[in-house]
Amino acid sequence: MTGVVIDGKAVAARVREEVKADCISFQEQYGFAPKLIVIQVGDFGPSTIYVRNKKKACENVGIESEIWHLPDTITQEMLLEKIDQCNTDDQISGVLVQLPLPDHLDAVACRNAIDPKKDVDGFHPINTGKMIAGEESLLPCTPAGIIRLLDEYNIQTDGAHCVVVGRSHIVGKPMAALMLERNATVTVCHSHTKDLAQYTKQADILISAVGQANMITAEYVKPGAVVIDVAMNRDEQGKLCGDIKYDEVSQIASAITPVPGGVGPMTVAMLMYNCLLAARRNR
Repeated sequence: MTGVVIDGKAVAARVREEVKADCISFQEQYGFAPKLIVIQVGDFGPSTIYVRNKKKACENVGIESEIWHLPDTITQEMLLEKIDQCNTDDQISGVLVQLPLPDHLDAVACRNAIDPKKDVDGFHPINTGKMIAGEESLLPCTPAGIIRLLDEYNIQTDGAHCVVVGRSHIVGKPMAALMLERNATVTVCHSHTKDLAQYTKQADILISAVGQANMITAEYVKPGAVVIDVAMNRDEQGKLCGDIKYDEVSQIASAITPVPGGVGPMTVAMLMYNCLLAARRNR
């Protein structure tokens, strides 16, 4: 029996509609719209696509947005000045620096220079620390989007064993922290884990963010598990796929996210949510 397909597109659409309604009330209350600045350095093709998608998403929900497109010859000092300009402008609700940056620029220094109250990516160490402590903070968009998906589908985390495959600061580590906050028992696996399947087969909720096409097959998954695929890969035929071998695992999982159409749409939707949240808190 095929598991429930978790429709990220539909949930993301609901999040966007909520943000759109709240943006209208925000503008009525304060006389201006929330505003996002996206700083892009250079002309890296995929970054240009991502930035364009973010701007379009802002337009659709009523968030004002600007792309500050800077030359790839910009110095670290000049880039930090641009970030500080955003920090000190009360009309700007959120700021993010699109990665990757050219090799001569320090991405960590740029991340740390963003005002934590405007850190809509949720990557600043202060926001990370607050998240770990269970305090109110701006959360990383992809993990926050996964939590929203679990809630929308009434998937219980309390007491569940959650196995997270991947330990990046963007997905794996914050995902583990958020699941702990939801009273799950969490195991984190990574590239140095020996006999990965022995851990993943214990998962009530399996979340994979590795970036290896079709790596997780049915033999890695406990029947009835909820399976969340965060990755976006290309298989040998060039077809878009995730870490999870969907055709196999969907036959034994109780619920599963497809790729595309699962976690992906939630990331941009939660960025919009963070922009509005930052705007409200900064008032």
